[in-house]
Amino acid sequence: MMPGAARVGVVAVLAAALAGALTGSAPGAAARSTSGSITAPPEVASFRSTRDYPDIPVPVRLRVPAVRVDTALQPLGRNADGTIAVPADPDVAGWYTEGPRPGQPGPAVILGHVDSTTGPAVFFHLARLSPGDAITVDGADGSTRTFRVTRVTRVPKDRFPTDLVYLPTLQPALRLVTCGGSFDRAAHSYRDNIIVFADLA
Repeated sequence: MMPGAARVGVVAVLAAALAGALTGSAPGAAARSTSGSITAPPEVASFRSTRDYPDIPVPVRLRVPAVRVDTALQPLGRNADGTIAVPADPDVAGWYTEGPRPGQPGPAVILGHVDSTTGPAVFFHLARLSPGDAITVDGADGSTRTFRVTRVTRVPKDRFPTDLVYLPTLQPALRLVTCGGSFDRAAHSYRDNIIVFADLA
């Protein structure tokens, strides 16, 4: 069974632009055209950054050797009610596509079932992970990125730490989420969530 799908608060970061008044047309300075728009000087118009920002590929596979996980990754979106969808196959984990890709700044979130009606599922042993354990994500371009577990926690579903799991971080991070704790037979689900926090190695 999967964790109760948490609603994700969308955090928008707005940048304010400051416009300076242009009063002259000194050499090398931007000047106003007769139409009122800004014309950039040649050296600005031809500027190209020398910094290389790597493209992060779509994740296609997750490997966690310490708990014998080796799974393809299904892309996950949201359900009609705004909750996050869960993987269709208990033996396959899913990556939440509205968040960062693993390796981009921010927390990439991967969800997986702990079990099913037929037995253990892909994240059955997730709670056994310890700080320092490796988590590897393969990209569609053949690249590999390794993360290291920083902590593992179990929380009640009604107190799911949405901010800690989904809100932006400055560095690349990974969150693995599944169910845990005791089973509520009336609700047909587990009462808790297991959350693994990991940072890019």
